[in-house]
Amino acid sequence: MGIYSCLGTGLDEVTASLYAGKSGIGIDPARKAYGYRSLLTGIVERPALKGLLDRRLRMSLPEQGEYAYMATRETLASAGFDPNRPAGYGEAGVIYGNDSSTGAVIESHEIMREKKDSLLIGSGGVFRSMTSTVSMNLAAIFRLHGVNMTVSAACASSAHAVGLGYMFIRDGMQDMILCGGAQETNVYSMAGFDGLGAFSMRMDDPGRASRPFDAGRDGLVPGGGAASLLLEEAGSAERRGATVYGEVLGYGFSSNGGPVVQASEEGARKAMERALADAALHVRDIDYVNAHATSTPQGDRCEALALDKLFGAERTPISSTKSMTGHECWMAGASEAVYSLLMMQNGFIAPNLNFETPDEAARNLYIVPQTTERRIDRFLSNSFGFGGTNSALIIGKYYQ
Repeated sequence: MGIYSCLGTGLDEVTASLYAGKSGIGIDPARKAYGYRSLLTGIVERPALKGLLDRRLRMSLPEQGEYAYMATRETLASAGFDPNRPAGYGEAGVIYGNDSSTGAVIESHEIMREKKDSLLIGSGGVFRSMTSTVSMNLAAIFRLHGVNMTVSAACASSAHAVGLGYMFIRDGMQDMILCGGAQETNVYSMAGFDGLGAFSMRMDDPGRASRPFDAGRDGLVPGGGAASLLLEEAGSAERRGATVYGEVLGYGFSSNGGPVVQASEEGARKAMERALADAALHVRDIDYVNAHATSTPQGDRCEALALDKLFGAERTPISSTKSMTGHECWMAGASEAVYSLLMMQNGFIAPNLNFETPDEAARNLYIVPQTTERRIDRFLSNSFGFGGTNSALIIGKYYQ
């Protein structure tokens, strides 16, 4: 696995941030100049790719593709996987979550508006602006010859990508699949959400703005970056002598079937129940839940009610890493799987920051407000999105 986010630009740095309960949220002055109401965002360092990647390949990468490239470099290194692999390696594909490439689209539009000449957009502009830009670029850069597709499912995109990768491998269709998600952080990408009034206005103290499950929450904080996981069939991993961080045990999904912005207790619960059934596990078998909880009044409430029905009596530890990262949107499912895997690997639960006064719907839940030493053998991670798309993943330790 690999990660490039506001918590750090690699697994070790991110692990330290999670353990310290360090917020990656700050103020973006460019948002004020552009006309945003809220200037809050996860602060993600733009990578310097010159010297790492050929210029011809860099020209096709949008901002979120740059993040995905960095996360995937780390992923393949941690997996001991060489794209120029010797005979005996299984075929690898890519399924990545991405639901926008707004920056590239607007940049092309600005060239047309100013220059009135489409030739000046360049071929790279086409490939940067497509929703499938990340998966197509990763397949080309890393020479992946298997399945190649993008999942576009709002803020559940990359969780569904991991779930689909798991299904492809379980059903014998691939040996390896690079799964993940990427989210752009430029000013163009989130203006519509700002216009909906979805963002927190707590700009006087950015680190306290994202408050999942807290009664005083006033909206989400956007974030971004990229996360990659290399899923592999167990026999293939064992033959390669690969280090295995965890095993995907179950995947559940549902659709709310209602208004596109309406969260649903029933939809959330159904996705979790399907994941548990797919994994042949009971709620008592789950040691930790990384909640979707974005710090919005309605969304957190619906998820809290669903979590209460399933996990309330078990007092299962729950936290939302979005309290530190903000809502990483299309990458959130994959990044939160990585965050939870790092917790499982290192024996702790990262805190649900800024949880001071429990929302009424969350009063029965065991929300973890500070870093807690805890053995985790199996965790569940939720991801929900606009349009009523819901995903739940269960991942556990791998015992050879």
